[in-house]
Amino acid sequence: MVAFILLIVGGLNWLLHAFGYNVVDMLGATIARVVYILVGLAAIYEAVTHKKNCRACSASSMSAAPAGDMTHG
Repeated sequence: MVAFILLIVGGLNWLLHAFGYNVVDMLGATIARVVYILVGLAAIYEAVTHKKNCRACSASSMSAAPAGDMTHG
């Protein structure tokens, strides 16, 4: 859950950055570095554990899906 929240924070920061705002950098250099490291580690964790945790990506769900169906609905 912590990794998911950190990914949301990182994604929202990228969105705001596109409009000229960087909320994380407003926290100060040291805190911003820590947040960026935590967001990066959260992304790695989610990438490595995604298939195990995702019902749509599990082996049983994928075998029931039609060929070429890559949606997570």
